[in-house]
Parts: sequence; C-alpha cells; structure tokens
Amino acid sequence: MSADASGRRPASAEATLKDLESASRTPEIEEFTNLRFIHPASRRLTLWFARIGVTPNLVSLTGMACGILAGIAYFHYASWWGPPLGFALMIAWHILDGSDGQLARLTHRQSPFGKIIDGICDYVTFISVYAGLGLAMAERLGPELWGLVALAGLAHAVQSAAYELQRQEYDFWGHDKRSAELPRLEDLRARRGGPLHRLYVRYVQLQYLTSGGAVRLRERLAAVLARHPEAQARIRARYRELFAGPVRAWALLSSNYRTLGIFLGAVFGVPWLYFLWELVGFSLVMGWRIRVQRRHWHTFARFLDEFGAGAGTRGPARETVGAR
Repeated sequence: MSADASGRRPASAEATLKDLESASRTPEIEEFTNLRFIHPASRRLTLWFARIGVTPNLVSLTGMACGILAGIAYFHYASWWGPPLGFALMIAWHILDGSDGQLARLTHRQSPFGKIIDGICDYVTFISVYAGLGLAMAERLGPELWGLVALAGLAHAVQSAAYELQRQEYDFWGHDKRSAELPRLEDLRARRGGPLHRLYVRYVQLQYLTSGGAVRLRERLAAVLARHPEAQARIRARYRELFAGPVRAWALLSSNYRTLGIFLGAVFGVPWLYFLWELVGFSLVMGWRIRVQRRHWHTFARFLDEFGAGAGTRGPARETVGAR
C-alpha cells in the first residue's frame, strides 16, 4: 500500500488494521480448528483483500469455485490424489468463507443480499462435493446410493440452519451485535423480492423451526433490557456465561467436521458411511443440542424473574413460527 504525499498511509488501511479484531467472529463460541487454523489464515487474507479493494461477494464466489473443484476431485475418490486434493480445496473454501464475512464487517458492506450469496456459496460447495461422490458411488455401488445422498443433504440443510441460529442469537443477545439480529418473518414476507429473497425467507423459517427455544423468550428478554438499561451489562454477561459453552458445543454440526468426515470416508473408500452418519448421527446430535438448549433457556428465564418484564411475559411463551 503506497503512502500519500505526507508519507502517511491512507486512512482506509489504518482503519483496516485497527478494526480487524472487532470484525472477527466471537472467539468464545468458536470451534478449536477455527480458532487455531482457519480464522488466523482468514484474517491475513482479509487484510490483503481490504487493501486491494476486493468485495466480500467476490471472495464468496471464489470460495464457491474452490468448492466446485473439490467436488470434481472427490469424483475421483478411488484415485490416490482425489481425497487429498478435495480436502485441500475444501480447506481453501473454509478460509475464504471465513474471510468474506470478516471483510463485509470490516468494510461495512454487510447486507441481506450478501448473506444470501454467502449461504448459497456454502450450499453449492457441499452440493458439488455430494454430487461428485454420488456420481462416483453410483457407478460402483448402484443408483440406489442417490437416495442416501439426497436424504443426507436435506438433513445437512436443517442441521446447518439450527447451528447458525444459535450463533446468531448468542452474538445478538450476548454482545449486542445488531448485524446478527434474527429478522421477523412478517417483515421478510412483506418485502417483495425475487427467487433469492424467497429462498432467504425459507431459510429463516427453517431457523425458527429448529431454534430449540432460542427465540421463545426473545420478547421477554427484549422487554427486560428495555425496562432496565442500567442492568444491560449484567444481563448480557449472565447470558454469555450461561450460553457460551452450549453454543460452542453446537460446533459438532459445523462444516469443519463434515469436511473431515468426507475426507476420511473417501480415503478409506467408504464415503457412503459419511452420508449415513450425517443422516442419522448428526441428526441425533442436533436433537440432543436442542434439548440441552431448552434447559438453559429455562435457567435463564429464572434469572430474568428478578427483573420482571411486565404482564404476560413471565414464563416461557409458546413458540410459534414467526413469533419473536
């Protein structure tokens, strides 16, 4: 980055270096491999992208290209080079996937459209890998394997929506990150949009359905924070204390472990075992985490009792899709 006539760096570069840490994801709920490997690499790329003016959407699309190439590599999982190349390309996707969000927050280019693009790129990556493995397995084991792949993909979509919801709620309520606020379905439906917007509405609806109580007490918590601004720091601190561990445990459903599972299944020549695990094993993990999350919400509800939230807000409300 060149300096101006006064010998100083442009203000944008200085802001980049200063604000990078705040643009990163919340560390206390991050999974180990993200903290130690993926996100440090993403941060270095984010600094470089910001300096040369790369847009977050371009980073997302580049990551998606890596994911598509990974699918091609995994089509050759029976070859010695297929699984290592596919794994390396998916690691590249992970790094770029971490960088696009950091870059958007850092350069203040966050938008609902950007979130949609990011989500689509993530899904395209896994669809490509699943398709590559499905095509290869169907040649060897028969077309019946496509049923398992399709069911596993649907389970993946549900599990990922539930996992991301828990992270969003933690960032919003624990750290008051407005960009993480879960939108109201009524507001989304009131807006007119094309296929991408309708897809986003379906995704948010799926998040509500798999919330496990994460949105059940949202109105009550919002009321307590509004009525007791002097206690906001204490309330948010208690929220972080109670929910950091449980939300971190949801990382069992993160894409990191899926990437590792795909690689191991391909290396040992049994990728169908990964799809079976995703359909059954990860679904059981999700059910277990939803049950635990509900228990913690009831504990937090008892903490809110000392503040009160007005008539009709004591105790968990019945959760409905679109309620907030």
